Amino acid sequence: MPLRIGGTQRHQHMSETTPTGIMVMAYGTPETLADVEPYYTHIRGGRKPSPEQLADLIGRYEKVGGQTPLYELTKGVADQLRARLEHEFPGRYRVYLAMKHWHPYIAEVVPQIAADGIREVVGVVLAPHYSRYSLEGYRSYTEKALAQLDRPFSFRFVEHWHDHPLFRALITDRIRAALAEFPPEAQGQVAVLFSAHSLPEKIVAMGDPYVAQLRESAAAISALVGLREHRFCFQSAAPTPEPWLGPDIVDYLQTLHGEGVRYVLSVPFGFVAEHLEVLWDIDTEAQAKARALGMTLRRIRMPNADPEFVEVIRAVVLESAGS
Repeated sequence: MPLRIGGTQRHQHMSETTPTGIMVMAYGTPETLADVEPYYTHIRGGRKPSPEQLADLIGRYEKVGGQTPLYELTKGVADQLRARLEHEFPGRYRVYLAMKHWHPYIAEVVPQIAADGIREVVGVVLAPHYSRYSLEGYRSYTEKALAQLDRPFSFRFVEHWHDHPLFRALITDRIRAALAEFPPEAQGQVAVLFSAHSLPEKIVAMGDPYVAQLRESAAAISALVGLREHRFCFQSAAPTPEPWLGPDIVDYLQTLHGEGVRYVLSVPFGFVAEHLEVLWDIDTEAQAKARALGMTLRRIRMPNADPEFVEVIRAVVLESAGS
């Protein structure tokens, strides 16, 4: 674990006149239903979705209100981070917001950073766990954009921060707060169910660290909470012919019901904001399954743009910038 940040002497090797760039990155989300098709096409590498696939995704957005707050929440994190760093280190850092699959695209932001004269940049994705299958896309889009520049900047990519003590403390606090909201008769009877985005099973054979990081992270947070046990599953698998990591959360609720579990706390710690994978997959699909089974399902409050989450990202980027 890198040393805690304190003081300013650790930054002396960097230019005293040129700010260090901080590029805060997230997946991106369509702003309107009309944006869903180009958004989905970008996710698919330029291949348009079938009419059925498009209708399904549009239907999900319609059911959660037409859009998700992902952009506003990510911008909130970047804005608060910018304010905190400027207060602590005036003129030392410049914070930028970039998205993987929607505006402002990474390819749009990289030239802007270079035009501002920034020579060193730390990139952090608002996703705690690393997989080459998903997180490498952010680095790849950045490097492609850098290759188009006459004077590319130096880019340092934060691969993961699931093991940062501030992140684990944040999720621990959210679990404790959510457990306290269950009725008195449920206390001590709640199954705590961690979940993260499923990926194709082939990543395991490829030696990808994703699943190991998730299990290590869930176990460490459970220990901090003081749980006797915890459960773990996946969610949000894409509809493709190849097998994806499981069990899926909806199927796992059936398994828990068969064990006599009646109260479940969802901890989607693979995500940090309320976007479609939370608002639809958990708050809509999983909730419907739980109700059908006569189970009570609650979810932790997501980190979103809460000040304590901004503090996590502040620590992560300062440790990377000062290493």
